[in-house]
Amino acid sequence: MPHFVVNSYHGPAWIEGRPMREQDGWPEHRAFMNALPDGFVLLGGPVDDHRQRAMLVVRAADLAEVHGRLDPDPWLRSGHLVEVIEPWDVLIGPPP
Repeated sequence: MPHFVVNSYHGPAWIEGRPMREQDGWPEHRAFMNALPDGFVLLGGPVDDHRQRAMLVVRAADLAEVHGRLDPDPWLRSGHLVEVIEPWDVLIGPPP
């Protein structure tokens, strides 16, 4: 099954200087992410010292499935995050 890298960046609703867990809608975003199906998100979390970006590695049949699962995220809908989704061809190491 194909893999995708999802980079999430702070959107216009993000309040700079406020920690991630203190942003509006954090409990809803956390609950949404925790409810994603087993085996969909392989790895995920903030990168660059929590400043601007988070990254997920997901496994899905196609780009439409990735959008179908992630687009309902409350933080995407509210503008706290914007995402860039790219296919990833795993060449080194065993497929996750």
